Amino acid sequence: MALTRASLLLGEPSACRNTVERGFQLEKIIKEALRESQEAKEAFIKENAPKLILFAERVASAFTNDRKLMLCGNGGSAADAQHIAAEFVNRFILERPPLPAVALTTDSSVITSIGNDYSFKETFAKQVKALGLEGDVLLAISTSGNSGNVLEAVKAAKKLDIYAGALTGGDGGQLAELADVAMIARSGSTPRIQEAHILAGHIICELVDHILFQRGVPQD
Repeated sequence: MALTRASLLLGEPSACRNTVERGFQLEKIIKEALRESQEAKEAFIKENAPKLILFAERVASAFTNDRKLMLCGNGGSAADAQHIAAEFVNRFILERPPLPAVALTTDSSVITSIGNDYSFKETFAKQVKALGLEGDVLLAISTSGNSGNVLEAVKAAKKLDIYAGALTGGDGGQLAELADVAMIARSGSTPRIQEAHILAGHIICELVDHILFQRGVPQD
């Protein structure tokens, strides 16, 4: 039966029952997503807290030595790369000077020319070779850990003595083996992995701010 505004207002039994049942089903989906997200993030933090601190220390050291953070990823991970870069360049929570972070996912002319003239696998690696300096830091993001262009970026970074951190998922994939430090969200669900990754990104931003601007400052 098609639901109409009139049937809902008049309280037609079958229409109301269907609406209530649908509401329960949708609410169940919401609660299940919340439960899975909480579990994935709690497990991620339990396993990776020391690695998050280590990576934040490396980023802070790069910033204090006139070096930068580069970030890369595909799809939702590209959005995360841009999101995290923006938090550094603009601000996260503290009012502080802009910090040098570059998402390698934003220049459509560079990305499409590399993809067209060479291959999609080279889209980030060529930018690392062009922009990267010894002492920089790379954050490579891949939910599977097997994205070809992300793997190539890490390989290029290591040849330039650029410290490479990874946010990945599942079993970590090839990326976990290549990176200097791999922070793995051990879930089989891409949305839950992505939710753990953006939490990690925010934590890294907060840790770097603390290291650079609040360490030694008494806390309330």
